Amino acid sequence: MTKPDGLLVDVAATVESQRSNQMSLTVVVNGAVITGRLAPEAVWRERVAEILRDSEKLGVFAEVFAPPGTGERTDEEPTAAPTHLHFHVARILQGTLGIPETGGMYRVAIKDVSAWTVGDFSYTDG
Repeated sequence: MTKPDGLLVDVAATVESQRSNQMSLTVVVNGAVITGRLAPEAVWRERVAEILRDSEKLGVFAEVFAPPGTGERTDEEPTAAPTHLHFHVARILQGTLGIPETGGMYRVAIKDVSAWTVGDFSYTDG
């Protein structure tokens, strides 16, 4: 998309304002289908930093992802509309499987989303 979908921006802003990670979404970005739950950016950053901190080889990158102000909630409203979706427990759907199987952490630019739907998809055997 050259211009971000206003409704999708509103969904992202609601996730940010509620600090909820229960909104399931599936998006198409450059032909890839990504499905999972959205998280507020601060929560997503905290989790990525935590994962990196536990890695012997990648621990030095943890601080890059640490949210400003330790991720504590403030009562201030965000000054700008969200520009990215922050997925956790997400998978890239490819054929009959989701990669990674257990879910990953993805950051997607809203302007790059060409299609989306509420809910996530999963494959079942049978």
